[in-house]
Amino acid sequence: MSIAENIARIEERILNACNKAGRKRDEVTLMGVSKFVPVEQIKEAYHAGIRCFGESRVKEAADKFDVLKNEMPCVRLNLIGSLQRNKAKQAALLVDCIQSVDRDELIEELVKYSPLRKEPLEILLELRTGEETKSGYESLEGLFHAAELVMKSDNLKLAGLMTMAPFTTDSDVIRSSFRQLVNAQKELEKRFPPKENWACLSMGMSNDFEIAIQEGSNMLRIGTVIFKEQG
Repeated sequence: MSIAENIARIEERILNACNKAGRKRDEVTLMGVSKFVPVEQIKEAYHAGIRCFGESRVKEAADKFDVLKNEMPCVRLNLIGSLQRNKAKQAALLVDCIQSVDRDELIEELVKYSPLRKEPLEILLELRTGEETKSGYESLEGLFHAAELVMKSDNLKLAGLMTMAPFTTDSDVIRSSFRQLVNAQKELEKRFPPKENWACLSMGMSNDFEIAIQEGSNMLRIGTVIFKEQG
């Protein structure tokens, strides 16, 4: 099947999941995870309606999107992979949002370089919600401190939270992971208003996005079922 056909099938599944959860389809953004995906396939996804893309590696993202952003002016580029401090400057100047902000040292680096941008750099704080994952803040207190650091800078903009559920077929484990993120969002909204700072909940990937929608996700990070040829 073509990429356009893959996206049409995913859209149908997203709509069905939204209907079952009593949500509107336009509440949920579909991100195309384009790591390791060639430029031509990214263009296909763009022409099929995808406007938000996620990359894991800064160099790969730069190689592809420095050109693609001129051809696809409406694209928003997110960094979703672990970011090393020595790549912080390049990332801050390249992407629209960094979703994988998982430690204070990284925030300190982004504070240094974000003033070089025309607009504030959006960030999501990553919460570790499963033992299998290695990145992310491990506690609510850690998120509180991170939020305080971000809010000291006029050039960083809090946009929400991100997590990666354990890779398992146990829906209860996946659901628990997503609920931890929702609960963290509620606590952060109370402590650090306005609510808009925490509006984005990035959770749900190719294997669990329907559960994520049920639990309140409004940004899905989907790669395999978009770009892999389906039988």
